[in-house]
Amino acid sequence: MRALVLSFSPIARDPRVMRQVRALAPRFELTVAGFGEPPQGVARFVKLAWPQGPRISLARAGKALLLAARRFETYYWKLAYVKQGREALNGSRFDLVVANDVNTLPLALALADGAPVLFDAHEYSPREFEDRLVFRLLRAPYLDYLCRRYLSRARAVTTVAEGIADAYFAGYGVRADVVPSAPAYAELRPGAVDPTRVRMVHHGAAAPSRKLELMIGAMDLLDERFELDLMLVPGDPRYIARIADMAKRNARIRVLPPVRMEEIVPFTNQYDVGLFLLPPTNFNYAHALPNKFFEFIQARLAVAIGPSPEMKRLVDRYDCGVVSEDFTPQSLARALSALNPERLAELKANADRAAAELCWEKQEPVFLAAVERAMGAR
Repeated sequence: MRALVLSFSPIARDPRVMRQVRALAPRFELTVAGFGEPPQGVARFVKLAWPQGPRISLARAGKALLLAARRFETYYWKLAYVKQGREALNGSRFDLVVANDVNTLPLALALADGAPVLFDAHEYSPREFEDRLVFRLLRAPYLDYLCRRYLSRARAVTTVAEGIADAYFAGYGVRADVVPSAPAYAELRPGAVDPTRVRMVHHGAAAPSRKLELMIGAMDLLDERFELDLMLVPGDPRYIARIADMAKRNARIRVLPPVRMEEIVPFTNQYDVGLFLLPPTNFNYAHALPNKFFEFIQARLAVAIGPSPEMKRLVDRYDCGVVSEDFTPQSLARALSALNPERLAELKANADRAAAELCWEKQEPVFLAAVERAMGAR
């Protein structure tokens, strides 16, 4: 049988999509369409490209006008990568199409031509960046339209967390299976705890809405034991420069270049604490259960977070970290300052035990069951 995995993302650097690819490749003749470099182990890769050239600003203005006029179908089918995908895959026959994020769903349904579509929503698209005015005015109505028009046509739906699954049911009457973004189990052990030093790490995208400056602020309140390394994926250049400038003011903070996706877990095993304070500036941040949380666990690190409910639920269940009372630097510093070497070693040992449960090997059967249910509904 033939399957298509469609994602408007750099496929080889998208951990969630790559887990789908690895799960489906042994079972299907697999075509993958998306941005960036081709992933290994697939029969065919269709590379899609963002618009380039001097007319990009004019093109963006035209698209904004279409969104403002609520001409959502015209806007969607004029997108360059949508047109590329449609032209490149027109006439191909698939037994299954996996659509990642709602912006792929109309194209996926068109290419499926009646074959079952599994929609992996990832997060809750209609409120993804609701903290931004332009998003609320232009993108949110558009994404809501895509959900209302196309979501019910998917044969099965998956997402990353319980709160997001609940939102899709409340908003659109569609039930989603929860498939957390956990990486594969890593054969690692917790590193020894140095009583004079607590090595902390944060890795991920440098986006202003994530307010990384709060974690830097917490470092100014912690004693000399605590060190923080930031591995920032390129994002907003001005924001990265601002964070780097703030980090320079504290000798116990370093900004490191990011490592490749498959190197994150073994590289971060050298640390003691995985740090992620994420204020609920939008709906998805309020319900965040990100890749990095599970990568911290696989690296056998104690986790230090704010009171984000999805992450807190797992930290409490496995007793594998500390949770601050709120999202302020002061609260985070208090939670970390209470750690002594014995407690830190205990938390890392608990993360070691949790790693066997919070891994892709436990989630892959849920994903494949959704595949089977989608195909069984033909």
